[in-house]
Amino acid sequence: MSDLSNFPITERWSPTNPDVIQLYSFPTPNGVKVSIALEEMGLDYEAHLVTLSDADVKSPEFLSLNPNNKIPAIIDPNGPDGEALGLWESGAILLYLAEKTGKLIGSTAADKAVITQWVMFQMGGVGPMLGQLGFFTKFAGKDIEDPRPRERYQNEAKRLLAVLEKQLEGRDWIAGDFSIADIAIVPWLNALAYYGAQEAVGWTDHPNLVAWHKRFYARPAVDKAKNIPPRPE
Repeated sequence: MSDLSNFPITERWSPTNPDVIQLYSFPTPNGVKVSIALEEMGLDYEAHLVTLSDADVKSPEFLSLNPNNKIPAIIDPNGPDGEALGLWESGAILLYLAEKTGKLIGSTAADKAVITQWVMFQMGGVGPMLGQLGFFTKFAGKDIEDPRPRERYQNEAKRLLAVLEKQLEGRDWIAGDFSIADIAIVPWLNALAYYGAQEAVGWTDHPNLVAWHKRFYARPAVDKAKNIPPRPE
């Protein structure tokens, strides 16, 4: 049995089976990227619910694994060279799991480069910009009278959606075969409905994106993983 005692996070979120990947997460767009990847790759894992409250993400135990106090994070007891590995940042985790399994990363070096490109596009553009759009549409920023912040992120969201719409012309998936690039991006598109922002960004004017979203969530592994770990009722 693996010894994870060097990871203080396990003192608060205790593993039932320390021999499998430990996932510390919440079902946000960034969180479900990892649960979806784990399900799609057929990896054994144990999910621990870490809420977005300061009591969880700013606790000493969680900060011991992720000093950036953001979900998701993982511990792989069977990391490189047989050593347990703690890892955070959802894009880094996707790339690590794809390399570990040889799945959803393409079959050539060129495939990998293109898939990584689109993962970075999500990490540097889609995630931050749609997250800010959500803040100024649904959360505290909606009460700011100055329209310019909201308009700025609406316009940037529209620009990013146009890039994706063009890339998907004649394609089922963003970078060839289904890959971690799709897993990185589509959960963030799903957030537009939660934010109440679909109309503002002209969601229905992007038929390729609408079809991509539907195709993605029709996958059994995605459907299973979209609420792992389950939100508290």
